[in-house]
Amino acid sequence: LVSSLLVLLLLLLRLLFTFRGGRNPQPRRAPPSPAYRDRADTTESFPLDFTAVEENMDNFMTQVKNLAQSLYPCSAQKLDYDMKLHLLENTSVTCNDGSPSGYYLKESRGSRRWLIFLEGGWYCFNKENCDTRYETMRRLMSSSKWPQTKTGTGILSPLPEENPHWWNANMVFIPYCSSDVWSGASPKTDQSNYAFMGSLIIQEVVKDLLSKGLDNAKVLLLAGSSAGGTGVLLNVDRVADLLEGLGHTAIQVRGLSDSGWFLDNKQYHCTDCVDNVSCSPTETIRRGIKYWGSVVPEECRLTHEGEEWNCFFGYRVFPSIKSPVFVVQWLFDEAQLTVDNIQLTGQPVQEGQWRYIQNLGIELRNTLKDVPAMFAPACLSHEVITRNYWIDVQVKGTSLPRALHCWDRSLHDSNRNNKAPPKGCPMHLIDSCPWPHCNPTCPTIRDQFTGQEMNVIQFLMHMGFDVQKMAQQQGMDPAKLLGMLSSGS
Repeated sequence: LVSSLLVLLLLLLRLLFTFRGGRNPQPRRAPPSPAYRDRADTTESFPLDFTAVEENMDNFMTQVKNLAQSLYPCSAQKLDYDMKLHLLENTSVTCNDGSPSGYYLKESRGSRRWLIFLEGGWYCFNKENCDTRYETMRRLMSSSKWPQTKTGTGILSPLPEENPHWWNANMVFIPYCSSDVWSGASPKTDQSNYAFMGSLIIQEVVKDLLSKGLDNAKVLLLAGSSAGGTGVLLNVDRVADLLEGLGHTAIQVRGLSDSGWFLDNKQYHCTDCVDNVSCSPTETIRRGIKYWGSVVPEECRLTHEGEEWNCFFGYRVFPSIKSPVFVVQWLFDEAQLTVDNIQLTGQPVQEGQWRYIQNLGIELRNTLKDVPAMFAPACLSHEVITRNYWIDVQVKGTSLPRALHCWDRSLHDSNRNNKAPPKGCPMHLIDSCPWPHCNPTCPTIRDQFTGQEMNVIQFLMHMGFDVQKMAQQQGMDPAKLLGMLSSGS
C-alpha cells in the first residue's frame, strides 16, 4: 500500500509540474539527457519540469501539501518516521567519556539527497568545567543513555507540511557528545580524562553512511545549529575533501549553518573567566582549541597562524570556505547576548544595554552583507531549523524553506553554466528594521525570569522602550506605531 501511494504521489507531482493548462500553453522544454541528469540534476530525486510553476511555487507547494495530507491518514500506521540509533563500528572514535559515538538515521529509499545534522550544546574548555558538564549534562558527553530512536522536527521532519523541501531526504542526526564545537581530534588521555573527537566523529559517520546509500548520493547537506552551526563552518570542506579522496567526486557537499555565526566582540561587562558563560568568546575558544586538539580549515589556519581561534568566528572563516554554505542567523542571538553579559531577565534593560543590543544587530548585518545565501531575521532567539515554527518566520515576505529552495535551485542552475539566480526567488534575506522583534513573524517571546509569553509591546516595554507612551504622544494606536516601526517608517 505504502509503495503504491508513493508511486501515485510521484506521478501526480509530475503531472502538476508538466501540466500546461489555459488558452496559451507555453512550449515544453526538451527534457535533459540521461547523462546530464546523472551529473547535475541535484535538486530533486526524480526528473521534473519546473517551467509551469516557477512563478507560483507557493501555490504549488500548497497543492503538494494537500495531496500529502490526503494520502497520509491511510498510510500513517505503516510508516515509521523515527530515526534509528547506530553506534560507530570504529570504537576508537568516541564521546568525551570514551563511550562509542554514533548517529540516528532514517533512510528514504529512492532519494539521492542526504541531510546530516550536527547537534548544538555549548562546550567546555578545561577539566574543571568539563567535570561539571559531565555531572549536569552527561547526555552531551556520553552515549550511555541515548534512546534507540529519535523523531525528526523542522528540517529533519519527514512530513511535507512541516518540511516542504527536504521531507523526502535521507535524514541523519549526529548527537553532540564531544563538547569541542565539533573541532577536536584528541583521544582520551590520563591527563584530561576526556576525549575530544568532534571532527573525527563527523568523518567516521560519513564513512559509515557510504555503505548505507550515501555512496549513491547527489547532494549531501551538512547542517547544524548553535555549536553545530559553527561545526558546519569548520567541517564542510573536510567532508567534501574526504568524499573526493575516497573517489566519490559526484556528491555535491553543501553547508547550512544555523545560529553558529558568533562575533568575537567586546563584552558589555568584562568578568573573570570562570566558565563558558562568564568568559569572552575569544578567551574560551583560545583556551579550548589547545585543550581539544582542534582541527580548523587549512586555509583559515594558514591565514591566522598562531591565532587559530579566529576560525571559530563565521565572518573570519567564511572567506576561506570552498563549499556552498547557507547562513541562518538571528540578528539578536540570545546565545551571543549571554556570552556578551547582557542579561534579559528581571529589571528592564538599561539604556547602555539597549544601545549594545542595537549595535549587535548592526555589527551582524555588516559581517553578513557579503554572504550570498543567508536568512537573518531581526528577532531575539537562538536556533531555528529544527523548530516546528521554522516555516513561519519570514524576511521581506519570504520564508526560510522558500529561501533554501531558491538556494538549491541557484546551485542546480549554476551547474548548468547559468550564473543568474532564479527569477523572483530570493536567497539573500536580511531584515533592515533596527530593534529586536521588529519583524512581526518572529517566534513567541517568553520572559526568561517568569516563563510567561509576551507580546511585542510588552517585550519592548520590558526592554525600556515605552511604545504606548510614544504612540500617545503621536496620537495613534500602539499597534499602528509598531507597524510603522517594523516597516522602517
